[in-house]
Amino acid sequence: MTTFVLLHGAYQGGWIWNPVAERLRKQGHLVLAPTLDGCAERAPQVRAGITTESHAEEVAKLLFYNDLSRVVLVGTSTGGMVMARAAETVPERVARVVFADALALLDGEAVPQIVKRPTAVNTDLTTGPSRQDFETRLFADLAPATRQWAIERCTPHPIAPLTAPVKLERFWGQDWNASVIWCRKSSNPPVAHQRRAAETLKGRWHELDTGHYPMLSEPEALVRLIVEG
Repeated sequence: MTTFVLLHGAYQGGWIWNPVAERLRKQGHLVLAPTLDGCAERAPQVRAGITTESHAEEVAKLLFYNDLSRVVLVGTSTGGMVMARAAETVPERVARVVFADALALLDGEAVPQIVKRPTAVNTDLTTGPSRQDFETRLFADLAPATRQWAIERCTPHPIAPLTAPVKLERFWGQDWNASVIWCRKSSNPPVAHQRRAAETLKGRWHELDTGHYPMLSEPEALVRLIVEG
């Protein structure tokens, strides 16, 4: 049995991993898919001070208080940033890291340097795409029923993780058992960004012929890659 902790990206919550988590559990694995502070069902808690680093601290504490070790961390989209920070915080608890079409920023980089968001709707505390952007761009490749189900659950994301530079003082200098999964039909994060991560980490490279949400469009294939590493 392996312990997997699945970390969601922007505008999401742990719910987006449901198809993957269900399949992993059927294989006998322990799976946690936490919703991060200020997201999804925790959106009413949104406030100033939620950052990539505070999200990562939540994950590190989750591993500590549940006394989890030899954990496989899987991050998608902005969850890749959270995963990297959590991993560098408690490396002794992490066996492997998986970037699933995920952002892999270097220390001091910020999301706008890598990803352009054409329809960002900002408030003082949150940011997110318009509903039309979800329908016609972000979720365009999903089956209609899945697209509608996902759109109903999306919420604006705490703004600082999508605007402020990340703090990763140690991650890129540590040795990791790593893999990077690039989704060929996804424009963000760009393939060059993900290639950089794989090469820097000396990690394994995988490709899926799908869009940015493989956990919804190709859960079986994604599970296989996550398990195999």
